[in-house]
Amino acid sequence: MEKPKILNKKYKKLGKKKYITFFVVSAVFVLGFLFLYFYILKDLPSPTRLSSPENPQSSKIYDRNNKLLYTVYANKNRTQIPLKDIPMDFQNATIAIEDRDFYKHGAIDIRGIIRSIYAITVKRELQGGSTLTQQLVKNSLLTQERTVQRKIKEIILSFATEVLYSKSQILEMYLNQIPYGGTAYGIEAASQTYFGKKAKDLTLAESALLAGLPESPTTYSPLGSHPELAQQRQKEVLSTMVELGYITKEEQEKAASEKLEYETFTNQILAPHFVLYIRDLLIEKYGKEFVEEGGLSVKTTLDLPIQEFAQLAVASEVAKLKNARVTNGAAVVTDPATGDILAMVGSKNYFDTKIDGNVNIALAKRQPGSSIKPINYAVGLLNGYSAATPFVDKKICFPNPGGASYCPRNYDGAFHGLVSVRDALANSYNIPAVKMLKLNTVEGMMATASAMGITTFEDPQRYGLSLTLGGGEVTMLDMSTAFGVFANKGYRVDLNPILEIKDSEGRVVERKNNASPIFGKRVLPEGVTFIISDILSDNSARSAAFGSFSDLYIPNQTVSVKTGTTNDLRDNWTIGYTPNFLVVSWVGNNDNSPMSSVASGLSGASPIWNEIMSYILKDKKTAPYQKPDSVAGINVCRASGLLPPDTGGCETKYEYFLRDSIPKRRDPGKQAVWIDKGTNDLPSEGQTENLESREEYVIEDATGDKYCVSCPHPTPEPAPQP
Repeated sequence: MEKPKILNKKYKKLGKKKYITFFVVSAVFVLGFLFLYFYILKDLPSPTRLSSPENPQSSKIYDRNNKLLYTVYANKNRTQIPLKDIPMDFQNATIAIEDRDFYKHGAIDIRGIIRSIYAITVKRELQGGSTLTQQLVKNSLLTQERTVQRKIKEIILSFATEVLYSKSQILEMYLNQIPYGGTAYGIEAASQTYFGKKAKDLTLAESALLAGLPESPTTYSPLGSHPELAQQRQKEVLSTMVELGYITKEEQEKAASEKLEYETFTNQILAPHFVLYIRDLLIEKYGKEFVEEGGLSVKTTLDLPIQEFAQLAVASEVAKLKNARVTNGAAVVTDPATGDILAMVGSKNYFDTKIDGNVNIALAKRQPGSSIKPINYAVGLLNGYSAATPFVDKKICFPNPGGASYCPRNYDGAFHGLVSVRDALANSYNIPAVKMLKLNTVEGMMATASAMGITTFEDPQRYGLSLTLGGGEVTMLDMSTAFGVFANKGYRVDLNPILEIKDSEGRVVERKNNASPIFGKRVLPEGVTFIISDILSDNSARSAAFGSFSDLYIPNQTVSVKTGTTNDLRDNWTIGYTPNFLVVSWVGNNDNSPMSSVASGLSGASPIWNEIMSYILKDKKTAPYQKPDSVAGINVCRASGLLPPDTGGCETKYEYFLRDSIPKRRDPGKQAVWIDKGTNDLPSEGQTENLESREEYVIEDATGDKYCVSCPHPTPEPAPQP
């Protein structure tokens, strides 16, 4: 009879454990439900709202004087159409690129998630794992915040949506509500916006392009800053459609080769290159949703009157260059002291599709030609050379390890004998500039250029001595920053095109203090920038190449200016500045084809520069550069740049020097040298016969090349404009 008692105790103990387990499980369930309700389900929107989503608030971009430039997503330009009116090619293209197993899975796609993880971790390719249902819920019912809470809501609502609606209904809602860029929501609005036609009339090529936009409407927009990305995305869509059997290879090739004709923006847009540049900056900083739906008020640095005048100057001057095979031009105007962008003209006409006018040349990498030389000469001043340092401008070749020797030539094809740094820079002679870089080293010039704001120079091994002649690509904005260092007495001030941003409630999101000049980091001594600016404003010094009344000269104004033309005539620049304004102009062709002719100082970018700078400086008093204490002005021998000999006798000139670089030696005057009897000049290299020694005035330049100043030399013929 004892066994049953033992068993009863055992069962009693088991019953007690079951009771505890049940209590714990119930408590966890209740707590879990409460957590799920208060943190997830309490504010969960109803999936039935998918038929009437709320409109986002528009954002507005203004110039510095509160003139409206552009409205970003002023409203949802959306027209509801039934699924039967949406071309099957477009439906298939969307499913192929966004959710290839749409009709096979439920609210979420486990295989799609695994495929996405594999693509990201193994192939290093960015690929989403969300279904069309999830994307519809996220865009129409939820915010774009990336949190676990939001993701849980998205999944719950996606399952509810799949219960309430059929696959066809979900696809129809998706295609009618998803954003396609700008104010275009839904396929009907997108078709009208981009192609000016109803969605039912879209071709396969047009369908593929539009189907690729929802992934990133700003990035892939054919009307945005990088239209080439839209074409790449279109080809990706077509390729995926072939892979999934929606179209044949022949249909793919035909669609890929079809030339698409786009409508221009229907929303009013002033300064289009600039406002799209602003939009891209905002999206990069704050995210697409906050910019497009946050109701922002953005006050920019743009000065609309200057912008409109610059647009007119670019268009009118490019029109005059038609016979020179020039199809495009651009200009940027800044306040170097504050970094404000006052005007940005990215092409002669944003809406001219024949020249890819929507491409913003201000952001494009182009070769600067000789306009980069002032940076090289600034490095020379840092290294102890001066504006009076002489260079022998003669035929010369530099060894190039592993390749042919580099033999630079001047733009005019002539050699100019002995020239000072001032004359070499002012007249843009190439050979002295290459010699200067040889002394400075490529690495030295690149380091200073980077400190001044050039962001596009890469490995020094990629460049040679041609870097000083424009052998490295730059952007107009970077050149504005770099030349701003000269205007700012050595301080680098980065460009900032935004003055103030307010949210939809009027609260300040960010604000720039523009009440007084804002100086950044000093990257050059003031003395160096003074001497470079003085040379670039010396109209007398540059007259040998440009004449006294070129477009580089603005009467009654002190303006520093430098031109640049690539040897292959693909790019022509003019960059000039005062302490308060800086203007960069460019002409060329977007397809990089060469121009037939431009003459810096007479045609090309310089007339554009002159028109804009003259307009800005009209009725403004000139502001001569103030010599800093670190600079001294003294008389030196014109030829050698040294102090005059004790006995006098050399032709002198007044020149500025950094106090640490004031010459200490006196010019030796005549000296015994070997002279070639045949040419009555210094002997050719290696010559040992037919020589005599006599007293002549001979200069040795910084690289060791000798030049007989007192020997007769042929007078060079007048050279064409460089």
